[in-house]
Amino acid sequence: MKNIIRALRAERNWSQAALADQLGVSRQSINAIETGKYDPSLPLAFAIARLFGKPIEEIFDDEIDVQIAAQ
Repeated sequence: MKNIIRALRAERNWSQAALADQLGVSRQSINAIETGKYDPSLPLAFAIARLFGKPIEEIFDDEIDVQIAAQ
């Protein structure tokens, strides 16, 4: 799943470790989410959205909508 977490984190000058601490997850989890290797759970996605003050849809792009619209 594509996301803009890295950009949002950079705007705030937060390291992956700092973001992970605020969310109660490991730095490795943040890295895996940013690189698209891992999709966060729904509660974690909501926590990320709340932390950045943005709707989930603005942070995460599931690409499924694009595929469905093309059919």
